[in-house]
Amino acid sequence: MKKKEDLRVTKTKKNLYEGLLLMMRDKSFEEIKVSDICSTALTNRSTFYDHFSDKYELLSSLIKDLEDELAKKLEENNNLETEKEYYMKMIELLFDHISENISIYSSIIKNNNNSIARDMFYDALVKDVEKHIKSNHMDHGNIPIEIITIFYVSAVINVCIYYITDPSKYKKEDILSYLNELVPSNIY
Repeated sequence: MKKKEDLRVTKTKKNLYEGLLLMMRDKSFEEIKVSDICSTALTNRSTFYDHFSDKYELLSSLIKDLEDELAKKLEENNNLETEKEYYMKMIELLFDHISENISIYSSIIKNNNNSIARDMFYDALVKDVEKHIKSNHMDHGNIPIEIITIFYVSAVINVCIYYITDPSKYKKEDILSYLNELVPSNIY
């Protein structure tokens, strides 16, 4: 059984995450120093180092927590009759997750031209899609499961990144409607 984390530890991590994200709104991750994060989070440097070895480990922990949250949300996607229903539900759950965390993703993407969010989405979605294809013994002809997965996941992730970059341009519901038209009824 997993040991429950101390509330003080949880609060400290939350404050450090928020401090990092606040800093990332105005600076690239590379420009940010641990002292900046600690100052913004109102946390001592020694406390920071009790939990993380450096800012990279802090960011990695934040991304891991988001990925775990997304993976848990994706587990809600079951008992659907068609492949299109599965994919559309997966996309809806992903966009719900993004909408709930839009300020976090905006902070990560705004001044950081890197693939942090893209990699996190990719890892979570690839695992979910591969698990779905394998568990449903889907007929995919001669196409390797990895190719099918990469094809569909990459398209969805690019739309997500576009949405995060300017969430006011399109409503989440409109994006879902467009994707529903684009995803074919017969996925394979």
